[in-house]
Amino acid sequence: MNAEPQPAPEPSHAATPGAGAPAGHRPVVTRAGMAWTATITALVLLVLLIAFMVQNQDAARVRFFGLDGTISLGIALLIAAIGGGALVAVAGAVRIIQLRSRNRDTPTTPRP
Repeated sequence: MNAEPQPAPEPSHAATPGAGAPAGHRPVVTRAGMAWTATITALVLLVLLIAFMVQNQDAARVRFFGLDGTISLGIALLIAAIGGGALVAVAGAVRIIQLRSRNRDTPTTPRP
């Protein structure tokens, strides 16, 4: 009798997690997935910020260019952080505009 070797049966993926995906395969990153991750991260940061503000209700005396008043410490720090973020955003926007202007003025050379 001449018996040909039979191929080994393929293992069933039905009981394994991630069935249908090869081992070591990474999931596809989509814009919707990135937006969902950013939303969850922002919500966690918002909860932490609210907890910070609730725990820092002590009055703080603030003086700024002749203005003098009392404000909650948490609110004062929030205003300072937003002001710092705005300054960084303005500096970044100026740099982006500068680079785009320089790129627009530079003639492009065709590639061989």
